[in-house]
Amino acid sequence: MEIKRFIFNPFQENTYVLSNEEKECIVIDPGCLFDKECDRLVDYIRQNGLHLTHILLTHLHLDHIFGCKRLHDEFGVLPEAHKADEFLLELFPAQMKMFGLMEDKETVPLKGYLTDGETIQFGTSEWHVIHTPGHSPGGLCFYSPQERVLFSGDTLFQCSVGRSDLSGGNGHILVQSIKEKLLILPEFTTVYPGHGPETSIEFESANNPFIQA
Repeated sequence: MEIKRFIFNPFQENTYVLSNEEKECIVIDPGCLFDKECDRLVDYIRQNGLHLTHILLTHLHLDHIFGCKRLHDEFGVLPEAHKADEFLLELFPAQMKMFGLMEDKETVPLKGYLTDGETIQFGTSEWHVIHTPGHSPGGLCFYSPQERVLFSGDTLFQCSVGRSDLSGGNGHILVQSIKEKLLILPEFTTVYPGHGPETSIEFESANNPFIQA
């Protein structure tokens, strides 16, 4: 499996494209806001002859969903996320206005809901859906034991954790989610977060000051 990372939008959000030998691909958190950013993502998929099968969202804060409509327009695929975050789609226009961004930017509805413990088959890999509320009520992580990889969204960062002061956030629940659902994964698991550099479960277990207590 190949992992391609793009850094998009003023929030410096990480968008990931996963592709396999069958030329299938998954996009996790398409954060492309501006036309040139969206062009880069679409061109990467097309130029590599990839077939988009899933758009997986770790949560529905605006910086992680900017590109959903463009991907749907280009490839006919709608995103999937946890139901508890769906209310954030209604807040999208107000959030765009609050941050002084493109007020005519649109989003799209969800194709369906992802639930804790669900498994998504992708080629020879299985991706386990892990519900990690705290940053948002419907926060999700995606973990593949075969690939030894975790996509942690805004739940876990290198030496940090997601903020919990946004709508539906809860700091205590966030730390609990990390300790009970992420730190139990194998130490060698590589973590790809929603912002910033990659890390590992081993490194965060030993060095992350927000989850040491």
